[in-house]
Amino acid sequence: MSKGPQRIRGTQDIWGEESERFATVAETFDRIRRLFAFQRIEIPVFEATEVFARSIGETTDIVSKEMYTFPDRGGDSLTLRPEFTAGICRAYLSEGWQQHAPIKLATHGPVFRYERPQKGRYRQFHQLDAEIIGSDSPLADVELLVMADQLLGELGIADGVTLQLNTLGDAETRDGWRTALVAHFEAHRGNLSEDSLARLDKNPLRILDSKDPRDRPIADSAPSIDDYLSGPAAEFFGRVTEGLDAAGVAWTRNARLVRGLDYYRHTAFEFVTDRLGAQGTVLAGGRYDGLIEALGGPFTPAVGWAAGIERLAMLIDKPARYEPIIAVVPDQPYLEAEAAALAHRLRAGGVAVDIAYRGSCKKRIEAAKKKGLDAVLLLREQSQSPRLHLTCYSGTDEERERLRLDIMSVTSSLYGGLSGKGT
Repeated sequence: MSKGPQRIRGTQDIWGEESERFATVAETFDRIRRLFAFQRIEIPVFEATEVFARSIGETTDIVSKEMYTFPDRGGDSLTLRPEFTAGICRAYLSEGWQQHAPIKLATHGPVFRYERPQKGRYRQFHQLDAEIIGSDSPLADVELLVMADQLLGELGIADGVTLQLNTLGDAETRDGWRTALVAHFEAHRGNLSEDSLARLDKNPLRILDSKDPRDRPIADSAPSIDDYLSGPAAEFFGRVTEGLDAAGVAWTRNARLVRGLDYYRHTAFEFVTDRLGAQGTVLAGGRYDGLIEALGGPFTPAVGWAAGIERLAMLIDKPARYEPIIAVVPDQPYLEAEAAALAHRLRAGGVAVDIAYRGSCKKRIEAAKKKGLDAVLLLREQSQSPRLHLTCYSGTDEERERLRLDIMSVTSSLYGGLSGKGT
């Protein structure tokens, strides 16, 4: 028998415990960004294709292979966002947010990349994103890294995640290092992969990030950025590491770390774990002082990071239920309307209630147990006193007593007492 249309490969239907994990990550991020005074923003799911081509870089895999690009009915080329940063910077320019600089922005939502689906990676997936635009201070880099570290800590996964840190230097540093890298890779041209050969002329730094086994020995023997680091670039990186040390954020230097997008400068970082197999990066970012200029705006320093919600959700413990959920069950059919009104009063008073739409009293109680609800509040006939009877199936004695008191505070004026195993 046909099941009808199926979901597209690389997409997901999120439900049950998986949905609770997803929500826990997003809710924790929203709480943390408020603590750090980041404003929540929403930006379009699609942009003009040039927003990503000009900012991310034509030679990146995202632009050349992975974007969902299509013409609209007016003939304009549009692209579903493959990441947040370029769209946020476009909004910073087009909406005139320069007057608020430095500005701290945060968002989360779906992004889209056409790539091979694998563990923790989908063609439609979801990211958290945090950006500071308009500050050239290394303290902005530190604040974002401290924010990320606190997020991972409050999600309970910090112990299994390592912060890898590097500097990509300033313009003087990158020019000298790029020249040396080109010479090195040219000397090994015959052994490079096809993708690395294509990158050699336009973005040789990205060869350092290649996962192709043919490239790894060549990349590992390439010149180090430290040999070309200018005085100002070294000072900037030093202030970042000093700030992290002062805040108690553990980090390790990875001098081979480069980010996959063209717009990064100075600080680059990844929070990585060995608990997700090959997809070990759970949060990453860096400083991108050249991006807004690439979009046609003035030189504007900025720094940010993004994290995959799905990957973080895979690492956290099973979320505990924040509040108990009870079922309101009438013991006679004629009490249906009154039970619905009681459920409404309880919800208005802050008690989470589930209510069945049909079935006998016995079947509704059995259904509540099967769903794993915490308690059943039975609404009994007029002749019985008290008319409300509470049976708890989970929770400590303290939690059960708290639930009983919450119900009494809402119902006592109408029903008086409450019997049952509330304690």
